[in-house]
Amino acid sequence: MSIRVLLADDQAMIRSGLRLILEDQDDVTVVGEAADGAEAVELARRLRPDVCLVDVRMPRLDGIEVTRALAGPGVADPLRVVVVTTFDLDEYVHGALHAGAVGFVLKGASPALLVEAVRAAHAGDALISPSVTLRLLRRLAPARAAAIAAPARPLSAREVEVIRFIARGRTNHEIAAELFISLSTVKSHLTAVQQKLGVRNRVEIAAWAWEGGLMGAGEPSG
Repeated sequence: MSIRVLLADDQAMIRSGLRLILEDQDDVTVVGEAADGAEAVELARRLRPDVCLVDVRMPRLDGIEVTRALAGPGVADPLRVVVVTTFDLDEYVHGALHAGAVGFVLKGASPALLVEAVRAAHAGDALISPSVTLRLLRRLAPARAAAIAAPARPLSAREVEVIRFIARGRTNHEIAAELFISLSTVKSHLTAVQQKLGVRNRVEIAAWAWEGGLMGAGEPSG
């Protein structure tokens, strides 16, 4: 099955470039393009793509507002949104993640990383440009630690291990290999962690880990 993608960017040249990169893949099809945020929301709700690639700066509605409308808290059937932007700014990244985005990729990233982000989002995983995320989450940690809720039930030692790997940007396959467990076991741990933390996806798990002080200042970034 081909991964159906919606592109939202106010620059036609950028949309064309993204389309070329994605449709060069056998498993990806671009099903629509939007030139502003309001059109993106309308098209996404009508077409129900597997993944929405959304620019941050757009007319009418910006990418954060689009993300919130399609994947934010209270959305009954959220879509998977990956934010793509030129701007490596803290407020954009933090805003996108807390609005429900499952990925954040800079336009300057390699085509391979963009494709990987789409595939990860489709698989229920998440990918964020390494140059962005860990730096941001570490920086946010001291200021936000007091606001982080405790787990509804205690976390097991294995669940804490899984959370730490997620916070370092590891995929499910990488976690399985590191811990010598099956992929289905990783997914079971993720489901349990999400329920205990009251979060919706692995990006929010990573944010909880960094902001709640689970990750030390000397943690590796890769």
